[in-house]
Amino acid sequence: RSYEKYLPSLELKHKQLLFEGKKHEKQLLEHQKQLDDIQQSVYERLPMMAIENIDLSGLVEISDLQIESENLLGTLLPSLSHVEYKRKYYSYLARPHWVDEVANSLENIVKLKIEENILAERLQRIKKATQTITQRVNLFSKVLMPQGRKNIKQISIFLADQDRAAVVRSKLAKQKHQNQRDSGAY
Repeated sequence: RSYEKYLPSLELKHKQLLFEGKKHEKQLLEHQKQLDDIQQSVYERLPMMAIENIDLSGLVEISDLQIESENLLGTLLPSLSHVEYKRKYYSYLARPHWVDEVANSLENIVKLKIEENILAERLQRIKKATQTITQRVNLFSKVLMPQGRKNIKQISIFLADQDRAAVVRSKLAKQKHQNQRDSGAY
């Protein structure tokens, strides 16, 4: 009976995890599309990047990254709380005017990449939690509950047999007692 109490809550958690998984898949696809759009936009706005040989390595670096954990349906998921960037110093006269725009775009791209990685990790953890809950639901509904019903049925049959045997013994004892009384041996 206790299994029957827990099964509905497990099934509800299973449905919620499936919903969250689909939601995170959708967010991940949107992030990837947004990232592709930004990259395409940079290529269209700054075609001179392909022509000129300018070293942009290390232009934007992550100086502070804070990832927190949040509890979603009993599953700990990472979430991005803060990103701080550090721009490499460059002379405004030594570099082309569009380097600032490249740096801004790089910051956006880096943040989106970090968010994409975190979303992928969240999705993986949600899928693992969904798999675990699915196994539990199946264990309860397909193994433990039928086994419990079978055991209860066997115990009920055993107790019914014991009750019948007690009634029969009682009647036999009463009849024996009656026979002894009738024969005067009492």
